[in-house]
Amino acid sequence: MGRYVLRRLLQMIPVFIGTTFLIFFMVHALGDPVNALFGDKAPDPAVAAQIRKQYNLDDPLWLQYLKYMSNLFHWDFGTTFSGQSVTSLLAIAYPATIKLTAVAFTIEVIFGVGFGLISGLRRGGVADNSVLILTLVVISIPTFVTGYVLQYLFGVKWNVVPATVGDDLSLNSLILPGIVLASVSLAYVARLTRTSVAENSKADYVRTATAKGLPRRRVVINHLLRNSLIPVVTFLGTDLGALMGGALVTERIFNIHGVGFYLYQGIVRQNSNTVVGFVTILVIIFLAANLLVDLLYAVLDPRIRYA
Repeated sequence: MGRYVLRRLLQMIPVFIGTTFLIFFMVHALGDPVNALFGDKAPDPAVAAQIRKQYNLDDPLWLQYLKYMSNLFHWDFGTTFSGQSVTSLLAIAYPATIKLTAVAFTIEVIFGVGFGLISGLRRGGVADNSVLILTLVVISIPTFVTGYVLQYLFGVKWNVVPATVGDDLSLNSLILPGIVLASVSLAYVARLTRTSVAENSKADYVRTATAKGLPRRRVVINHLLRNSLIPVVTFLGTDLGALMGGALVTERIFNIHGVGFYLYQGIVRQNSNTVVGFVTILVIIFLAANLLVDLLYAVLDPRIRYA
């Protein structure tokens, strides 16, 4: 197992370099950030040249990337055009998004797997049809519509939870945006779990366990669900990073100053250091989540071994 982890970590290095360079190239291809900084007004040539020199924007793109990666080893993501350190923005944004993602991910796992298990065990019944219809409705409705409707109903009209979050990152404030963020992924997890459980319920090992007289609950939890979770864990691993990166809409609706909020500001203002810095951390999260998923395979299925 140790050799496998080490090999995977080594494989992540070229993936990380290639991905960050592609992101770096795409962000800088958006246009001249100096002209965007001055808006509709034409910048003074001397001032524009000074800003480009200060932020290394007059260097070739490959040289800018090498300088960025060199600073990255010292945990220096550069500065914004306002002079604020990107590292300080990361320290502000990521704790908020991590808390929101933790709430959303917990809701997604508990209710997604739970509904999928019930639906898969009672395939063709009322519970199964209800879950299929409900998840289809959730998938069909855009996230911003779900967010604004739930915000109005539970936050404004009924005053059950706070309508906006702001600096209050308590569980009571994050539960509603967490539901909104997790809604679509929850529906996919429920459908994926339902399909996997329905297929594995006909497997030989399930019939053998039942024939041996094992309790129904033990057959379902220890045998059926454990093997059925392998494709679900794959989806959850990739979705963990997607939740953090895709929180832009939810964070804007509920006024959460997280990753999505600062990414939006960086894109609008064409602040390349902010965008590249935030996305670099997301790349690391994606890579770590994929490694964790591969390791969980061996936990769920003892037949899987890594050399």
